Amino acid sequence: MNKPTLLSAGIKDVSFGTNVKVVEPVNIYGCSIGDDCFIGPFVEIQKDVAIGDRTKVQSHAFICELVTIGNDCFIGHGVMFINDLFSSGGPARGDKAKWKKTYIGNNVSIGSNATILPVNICSNVVIGAGAVVTKDISTPGIYAGNPATRLRDL
Repeated sequence: MNKPTLLSAGIKDVSFGTNVKVVEPVNIYGCSIGDDCFIGPFVEIQKDVAIGDRTKVQSHAFICELVTIGNDCFIGHGVMFINDLFSSGGPARGDKAKWKKTYIGNNVSIGSNATILPVNICSNVVIGAGAVVTKDISTPGIYAGNPATRLRDL
């Protein structure tokens, strides 16, 4: 009988600001998290992620490498960030040169179960629950749908 290789989830090589609250279990490594942040349970935050001050990340969110999130943001339950667009017809399979960056401005709220592809989102934006953001957002407002479109001003 074969035995699997067991890997442990946990917190490793993280730069934390002051007054950060983390609810375990989590898998957080090689990233930076600003002051007064909250990280809920069952969250994964990968290396080379930067999260600004006073940002709240709810349970079951996945924040992949190359994501930057500003100050005063809210990341809802089950939000998924994507950095691989399968540009060659399938996963990059370790070819990180094919991965793309995501930038989230300040005061951005992302509703539960939204999917964020590699995009730039300006400050003062609300993304509705279940939305799929496929293109840059450069105008503040409320966005929803698949693909996400602008509904109105804040």
